[in-house]
Amino acid sequence: MSYAIKNIRNICLLGHGGNGKTSLAESILFMTGATDRLGKVADGTTVSDFDSEEIRRKISIADSTMFCEHNGVKINIIDTPGYFDFSGEVSQALRVADAGIIVCSAKDGLNVGAEKAWKMLNEANKPRAIFISKTDEENANYEKAFTSLREKFGVSVCPMVAPIIEGEKITGIIEIATKKAYKFDAKGKRTEIPVPENMKGTLNTLYNTLAEGIAETSEELMDKYFGGEEFTVDEISNALGEGLRDCSICPVFCGSAFTSSGISLLLDAVVNYFPYPREGSEIVNESGPSAAVIYKTVSDQYGKFSLFKVVSGKITNEMTLINPRTGTSEKIGHIYVMQGKKNIEVNEVSCGDLGAASKLSDSKTGDTLCNPSLNKALPGIDYAAPCYSMAISPKIKGQEDKIAAGLSRLGEEDLTFTVVNNAETHQLVISGAGDIHLDVLCSKLKNKFGVEVELNPARVPYREKIRGKVKVQGRHKKQSGGHGQFGDVWIEFEPQSETEDLIFAESVFGGSVPKNFFPAVEKGLRESIQKGVLAGYPVVFLKATLVDGSYHPVDSSEMAFKTAASLAYKAGLPQANPVILEPIGYLKVTIPDTYMGDIMSDLSKRRGNPMGMSAHDGMQVVEAEVPMAEMSSYAIDLRSMTQGRGNFTFEFVRYEEAPMNIQQKIIEEAKALAAEAE
Repeated sequence: MSYAIKNIRNICLLGHGGNGKTSLAESILFMTGATDRLGKVADGTTVSDFDSEEIRRKISIADSTMFCEHNGVKINIIDTPGYFDFSGEVSQALRVADAGIIVCSAKDGLNVGAEKAWKMLNEANKPRAIFISKTDEENANYEKAFTSLREKFGVSVCPMVAPIIEGEKITGIIEIATKKAYKFDAKGKRTEIPVPENMKGTLNTLYNTLAEGIAETSEELMDKYFGGEEFTVDEISNALGEGLRDCSICPVFCGSAFTSSGISLLLDAVVNYFPYPREGSEIVNESGPSAAVIYKTVSDQYGKFSLFKVVSGKITNEMTLINPRTGTSEKIGHIYVMQGKKNIEVNEVSCGDLGAASKLSDSKTGDTLCNPSLNKALPGIDYAAPCYSMAISPKIKGQEDKIAAGLSRLGEEDLTFTVVNNAETHQLVISGAGDIHLDVLCSKLKNKFGVEVELNPARVPYREKIRGKVKVQGRHKKQSGGHGQFGDVWIEFEPQSETEDLIFAESVFGGSVPKNFFPAVEKGLRESIQKGVLAGYPVVFLKATLVDGSYHPVDSSEMAFKTAASLAYKAGLPQANPVILEPIGYLKVTIPDTYMGDIMSDLSKRRGNPMGMSAHDGMQVVEAEVPMAEMSSYAIDLRSMTQGRGNFTFEFVRYEEAPMNIQQKIIEEAKALAAEAE
């Protein structure tokens, strides 16, 4: 069925892991008749958590798209993971959602996940509401949860409902704007009941709190508020719609996904107050040329699905669109709407709606598909750079190709990890958002592609250089029947600061080494510097000058002089005061002020050199230079130190001489690795 753009709502569920996003989505689907049973996370029977890893771990690891209908309006729901290792999935959902619902637990209230969700919604400039879940569970405290959210996010946080509590049990919910109370049956259907006498004082307090937030939306309402007049229901409704759209109001709802209480009040608000796709988005033209943005790719044994949002015109099957990034045409064969893992084939997807296409050949997440007449790339999706790296290898030797093929397929779905084959350290290095992220990828390699892998720390690419000057001879002489081999060179090795690359020079007089052998000498040295004399790391900032030598008119050859140069290198560098250089990176870490002491103390332990501090957006930004060798576990350690509130970027800046005790440790590790390889 095709819907007019005004009858479409695209929402995403955000918040901390375990706060009930998936259960809320399940309850919405059940209550609206989109499903005929209420699935449970613990049983692995929910619509949105269908991946085998999600069922095994009982957490969401990828966003999932579902839909239902309420009061004639189609509501697309994108359930996002709450664990920070999968924040790239949240970025994808926010790219196409028109509003977000932050799900908090009545037992916890404000937590890191809520803070991060609020920040991401701010950055995306998206309207938001809050749903306080699990109000029926032991130790739930709606009032405390609401207060913690309002204290953190300010007066824009407006209460829309309040639970009716009798004893320790919730028996109904009051709608504050209308001052009506309801009880709910097992399917979430509501019946009006009188407001309990003991709740009237609480209702008046919360109504005043709501009125305060409503008054902030216009001068006219502000005057009425200070004049002591009550707002009409229509005034509240209109102000909520406008306040939601311009992000000046964040309505707060509550209920229980398990009993479906309060869900219908949330859905009414989504239909009545939440923006439809055109409002505040990049919708080009409802009747214009077709255009869609791909926000997710699902790759499984049945093929590849590209999930998209239509932002202009409509998408129909058998349509041919162009990808402006690649310039290639994509034939849209079958199109679908997604209900979790279930794909339902349709003939068209209308403007503002979400759909999926199968078997696109050359398009990936973040790409635009559009009519050739438009040929315009829409903004893609920004992902945080991977910050946690490990070396990945097969448990059974010889399966490296299977790892590469598996990671390539997984990379179609997940653009937040990278894989680099480091020729220098001879390791395949995988980088992602954290240890859980990499662990999930390893599990998928085993379950989907039949290759078991192990993770080990990624080796640091050190360098070597010399600090002294030395002049040495390299002489290669071999006689074995027929022509012999003869090459003899004197080379002067010294440090230089112009370039990391080798500077080769010659100052040979009298033809002691013929010019035609100079390239062979240079080639021998270039091959030799790939392996330093201390720990086998490449040598940088080296100057080698060929100053003298001798040759044999018959036995000298390019190979002989190449070998002689190599012998000079091996003899000379140990005498030239060689040292090990370590890579230094520039760290920029953003944290709440309260963690400053812990961060600075930790940086000191990592041999960090603080470069400056500044305040930004209510957070402290610390800049420092830190040896890369000390940063392998920083993503996990920072998360632990700041309860997930900190984030950082880290990039290589230069090489610097390592302290002697560190150099000795590096040399010992290199010897151990060499012995292992023998």
